[in-house]
Amino acid sequence: NKTTEALLSQISMVFQDVYLFHDTILNNLKFGNTQADLSEVIAAAKLARCHDFILNLPQGYDTIVGEEGANLSGGEKQRIAIARAILKDAPIILLDEATASVDPENALLIQQAINSLVESKFLIIIAHQLATFVNADQILVLDRGEIVQRGLHLELVTQDGLYQRLWQAKQQAKGWKLVSLRSSSR
Repeated sequence: NKTTEALLSQISMVFQDVYLFHDTILNNLKFGNTQADLSEVIAAAKLARCHDFILNLPQGYDTIVGEEGANLSGGEKQRIAIARAILKDAPIILLDEATASVDPENALLIQQAINSLVESKFLIIIAHQLATFVNADQILVLDRGEIVQRGLHLELVTQDGLYQRLWQAKQQAKGWKLVSLRSSSR
């Protein structure tokens, strides 16, 4: 269907689970734009914060990615997906839990990569981690598939509702500590 094809050409998607092909890093990156030349791919990789780790791979950009990217970390795969989206250069970016399953160091690199990706773009973020979207122009709060609140973070935290309850729970959890419960009687 040409309408669906036209719509999809305007959207770059970065999902929580990134699929990589059993091929070179270069070809996995060029999946975002098969016409891109090497300098464009490298520029996108630098913006996506993956150029440095790629250079440290055995054959750099010519390194074969294992089945589904098995020899890369989750954060490295996410940054490759972001580089693909940068290469595609679509006006609409959909991020679906892009930082959900990565360590804090990779989450920071991914956030920096996302910041490079979204200049002059329409960004849609699907996330459960509230900190992911506190600076959004508009937040839609869903409950059982229904939009129950919408607005800016500063508005939503002051309104009685789901967003405020989630935010308060997050703030309370910041003070939690793990304590060892070793038995003192031996």
